[in-house]
Amino acid sequence: MQVPAFPPDEALRVETLRELLILDTPPEARFDNLTRAAAAFFRVQIAVVSLIDANRQWFKSACGLDAKETARDISFCGHAILQDEVFVIEDARSDERFFDNPLVLGEPKIRFYAGAPLKARNGMNLGTLCLIDPAPRKLQDFEIEMLADMARLVVQELEWTKAEVVAI
Repeated sequence: MQVPAFPPDEALRVETLRELLILDTPPEARFDNLTRAAAAFFRVQIAVVSLIDANRQWFKSACGLDAKETARDISFCGHAILQDEVFVIEDARSDERFFDNPLVLGEPKIRFYAGAPLKARNGMNLGTLCLIDPAPRKLQDFEIEMLADMARLVVQELEWTKAEVVAI
């Protein structure tokens, strides 16, 4: 299993995430609606709003998954935040970075993963809107574009949260 690298601006990235005051907050319908819509639109078992903290990935919303967080060093999303494009793994069992990952070998038995980075206004990738399925698959170009568009909606909600807190 290949452990994801850290972005060169990791301290600023984590600071930006923490300034949103979203970590460890209760579930909210506005995020749950987006993950349910993503799971239905893409016909996957799991859709997650995942935020990558210093040592973990924490799930603000998860459709089809009961976990609230996992260790960052086994996360697929930790790899996805290292780039600005949608990160797609068509078959994790055939990918040298993930074939022996505990999330592939055990529950939730990830075969397919697609993660669109959640890019803050300052350019920091804070996490992902990701799709997970136990069956391998490919995304068409329009699906990749749709996932990126949905990730931008998640970012709007995240930034709205910060604006609301500042206004109080």
